[in-house]
Amino acid sequence: MSTTDKASTEAPHESAETAADAAEAAETAADAAAGAQLSTAPVEDSPTAPVGIGVIGWARWFWRQLTSMRVALILLFLLSLGSIPGSLIPQTQVDAMKVADWKKTHEFWVPVAEKLQLFDVYSSVWFSAIYILLFVSLIGCIVPRTWQFVGQLTGRPPGAPRRLDRLPAYATWRTQTPPDEVLASAKTVLGGRRFRTEAAGNAVAAEKGYLREAGNLVFHIALIVMLVAFAAGQLFKSEGGKLVLRGKGFSNTLTQYDDFKYGSLFSSDDLPPFSFTLDKFDATYEKTGPQKGTAREFKAYVTYSEGAHGAPRKGEIEVNKPLEIDGSKIFLLGHGYAPVLSVTDPNGKVVFKDAVPMLPFDANLSSSGAVKVPDGYRNKNGDKEQLGFNAMFVPTFAGEGKGTMLSQFPALDFPVLALSAYHGSLGVDSGLPQNVYQLNTSKLREFKDADGKLFKKRLLPGETMELPGGEGTVKFEGIERWATFSVTQQPASGPALAGAMAAIGGLAASLFIQRRRVWVRAVRGEDGVTVVEMAGLGRSESAKLPEELSVLSAALFERAPAAPAAVEPAENAESEDEAHEGERA
Repeated sequence: MSTTDKASTEAPHESAETAADAAEAAETAADAAAGAQLSTAPVEDSPTAPVGIGVIGWARWFWRQLTSMRVALILLFLLSLGSIPGSLIPQTQVDAMKVADWKKTHEFWVPVAEKLQLFDVYSSVWFSAIYILLFVSLIGCIVPRTWQFVGQLTGRPPGAPRRLDRLPAYATWRTQTPPDEVLASAKTVLGGRRFRTEAAGNAVAAEKGYLREAGNLVFHIALIVMLVAFAAGQLFKSEGGKLVLRGKGFSNTLTQYDDFKYGSLFSSDDLPPFSFTLDKFDATYEKTGPQKGTAREFKAYVTYSEGAHGAPRKGEIEVNKPLEIDGSKIFLLGHGYAPVLSVTDPNGKVVFKDAVPMLPFDANLSSSGAVKVPDGYRNKNGDKEQLGFNAMFVPTFAGEGKGTMLSQFPALDFPVLALSAYHGSLGVDSGLPQNVYQLNTSKLREFKDADGKLFKKRLLPGETMELPGGEGTVKFEGIERWATFSVTQQPASGPALAGAMAAIGGLAASLFIQRRRVWVRAVRGEDGVTVVEMAGLGRSESAKLPEELSVLSAALFERAPAAPAAVEPAENAESEDEAHEGERA
């Protein structure tokens, strides 16, 4: 055979082989396409893809990048990173006094912090920009996925691939049951296990696990709900603290608060009108054992009324059990003691009588404070003066000569009040704010004792301290209790909680629910026996898919059992025996 003849002979073979390879590749691609769209996740654009020409092209490219999952994760990370300065540096809307103290102690960093808006992080331009971009990115990601998911729900499962044996989970057997009955039984079995089925030709296609993609969408939508709720909560929130003496009341107006912080869009008109009175406060403590002094119960009994003319009602407030009135929650934060003092001038006129709250500084309620008498006092010469007393109170004193002025137990077992006296000017007339629990002695002069030292004395309830030189008296009348309350108004807290719960549920669904497809094909063979094939395909490699296919095939096998082994004709058997005898000969 000549070379030309040989080449001409081999050419058709090579063409046939090329065509076969192409057909096989097409079949493989078709099989892969059967499970390609098991997710609504958008296809990431190739970084080398052409952007386009002009403004529209660049805008389209920017939008695709912004709505990609990669950018959304980056923005979420930047949002978490940007909230760190708000936790480390005092914020103006939370505590302006702490901001002023921080500026005094960090003078070098103040210009940088002000330029970066670090004292108002959550309302700064850069934080708001990250927040809004993340919001837009999530919406731009969710909208197309939602429409794609709706299309999947309204669509039908795709037809069976040509080669089911190439799929990761596969089973086959032969049965004498007709193909139509096999396919009908397959639809019944698959439908009973909540598969969505579709018959097409000689096969049944089934699909299950749509809640996985629904969980993905719920998770992303819940993130948007949480972002909106948190933004509304930060913009319209309000939180104030108030110390209330037993028997005294509180009205929910801005001037009544000891401290108050609020969101940038809050208005004083948003405060709901209500009031309450602290009727009684109970506290119990562990008296023995290693936990001696540990609080067992704190409870405040109040009488409250809603609105300007609401009927009074009784209520109880405990730790972590707030009282809710018209959208505001009243939390019990702490408690302490307020010694009742009366001050008289040299003529015996009572110029001051009130309960003075003391602030605790340890677990046994050792407390400190200041007594200020700004008006009504005149000294022996008839000159107007102001009096001030540094005070230390302990509910359980250890006893004379048994240590410092520190309480041994938080209950009122042995109350003692220690005072040191000053006179002059308290500085309250300057118009500058002062801490009511601290005494500014810069313009005050000390009362001197017989040794020329600062005059001070310890008092028991009912005892009186006489000021040096007949300048008056101070009497320890008794002890009252006080409690501190936090009144918070946090709009959109309900939607934020619902969004968080929905996000957890959606995330769980997207992690634990597997999207999968199952195909059943039944074809009658040349010998009249039906060949049944079952195959499954999941979005990801799942160890449960072969197990599930095994259960499904077993259920279908009961309805379409395997055909008995084929018996060969007798004449064929005899010919085979003769052949074997010839071989032996």
